[in-house]
Amino acid sequence: MKTTDARKLRSEQLTDLRRRGVSAIHEGEAPAKVAKVLGVGVSTVFGWLARYREGGWDALKANRRGGRKPRLDAVKLKWVYDTITMKDPQQLKFPFALWTSRMVGDMISRQFGIRLSKASVCRLLNQMGLSPQKPLWRAFQKDPVRVQKWLEEEYPMIRDEAKRRGAEIYFGDEAGVRSDHHAGTTWAVRGKTPVVQTTGARFSLNLVSAVSPQGQMRFMTVKGTVDAKVFIEFLGRLLFNASRPVFLIVDGHPTHRSRAVSKFVASTHGMLQMFFLPGYSPELNPDEQVWNDLKNNGLGRKSIAGPDKLRAEVMSYMRSLQKRPSRIRSFFKTPDTLYAAA
Repeated sequence: MKTTDARKLRSEQLTDLRRRGVSAIHEGEAPAKVAKVLGVGVSTVFGWLARYREGGWDALKANRRGGRKPRLDAVKLKWVYDTITMKDPQQLKFPFALWTSRMVGDMISRQFGIRLSKASVCRLLNQMGLSPQKPLWRAFQKDPVRVQKWLEEEYPMIRDEAKRRGAEIYFGDEAGVRSDHHAGTTWAVRGKTPVVQTTGARFSLNLVSAVSPQGQMRFMTVKGTVDAKVFIEFLGRLLFNASRPVFLIVDGHPTHRSRAVSKFVASTHGMLQMFFLPGYSPELNPDEQVWNDLKNNGLGRKSIAGPDKLRAEVMSYMRSLQKRPSRIRSFFKTPDTLYAAA
């Protein structure tokens, strides 16, 4: 769009300008950007949105007079937009870190005394160019050449050696779950992935697990950090009653490469061998899907009252997951983990 001075426009041109501005916002353009490009103030743009909400496209006609005063005027709409796009719900004393339509409705009611139905809230958010999206929580850097070598050379060699020796392949990993973890979608600017910032650790629980392409899973909860001693304990559990060798694939965390762990592996006389994934490539580890499943489906939308409740919920979900080998096998069928499927 070209920069335009709205003050110099005729009635027909101003009507067209308003419609272009509202259309751009519907498509996900930020109101501030639309205002700058069209040569008007941000409050003016939100005023157009308020008119549109009450009367549709006809309400944007420049020569139109009168009409019902919008319940949510320009000032209120701007406040709602800024709050959703710039604040964490927890800053407004909500218990959940992601914006839901119900929470937005509660917020509007709390702030302005205006009650909207869920459908009306969703319509409002869409009209402001917002859409429900999964937030971006983390990003990783990796060496694509190293990853390609793993996929084309290293892992095929591990798989062939395991087949020759009759060994079981497991992928292992550690993770922590927190009482303030939230999963789902949050309303945000369309086309712009939101980033959720969490503050104030409450209570947590660490775990270690390992999964096989055949759908087996072993896990262990941990009080405190997963150091070499704890990891060795898990390795012992992994080998307990093992009738054939175990090939365990993990990331290159210092704990996994520690002298104590190497000494323990050597003491198994070949019953346990460890291999290491390329750096910064967690997506290659099917065991990462265990944590995604636990956090998003097991804990993400539950209220955790205390450490004992957290541990009980984790144990219950993980034990139920152990009984679902088909679900575990599905962790090996994502685009990034399919290479390791049985």
